[in-house]
Amino acid sequence: MSDPYASRTAVHEQVVDGFGTVRVLPLDARTDAPVIHRWVSEDRAAFWGMTGLTEDQVAEVYAHMDTLDTHHAFLVVRDGEAAALLQTYEPDADRVGECYPVEPGDIGVHLLLAPPDPQGARPGWTSRLLAAVTAYVLAGLDRRRIVVDPDVRNDKAIARFLRQGFTAGPVVVLPEIDLPDVYLPEKKAQLAFLRREVAFPV
Repeated sequence: MSDPYASRTAVHEQVVDGFGTVRVLPLDARTDAPVIHRWVSEDRAAFWGMTGLTEDQVAEVYAHMDTLDTHHAFLVVRDGEAAALLQTYEPDADRVGECYPVEPGDIGVHLLLAPPDPQGARPGWTSRLLAAVTAYVLAGLDRRRIVVDPDVRNDKAIARFLRQGFTAGPVVVLPEIDLPDVYLPEKKAQLAFLRREVAFPV
């Protein structure tokens, strides 16, 4: 099967033993909107906060993000198949920065995985994909620590991060954001952190 993403330039490419080649591509708001819209419209993605948006609205959200210097979106592809939506951001330019003491070298991450394989469970799939994403964010971007802020009700995401080596931080309330281009409701979140020396011990 041909790779529909082969012509796109990756910011990170990594061969993961027993898993495949993982590529991190800058998100193309229009081209990737059909895939992202399908993912965010599913019930399992309720915590992503985009359920109910049209495909055009999803594209507009990411087109706006592409104008920012502090927030970035990527499509993570494994062996030519879209596997995850990755967003990175500067915590001190985001509402999470109001909720914990930001350290130099911190970077915020949001991650939405592709829907589960209809053929059945994929043991180790998520952890190996997360390992490649972590390598890009910490080593590729030369950062010291990742911060994530899943909704406190999102037990699966929280457990996934803790299994990956993250340390649970405080439960915080992210304030409502109501701007002309962005609206985010108040969110009770479980912060968690992963330091580079933990992810990549010497």
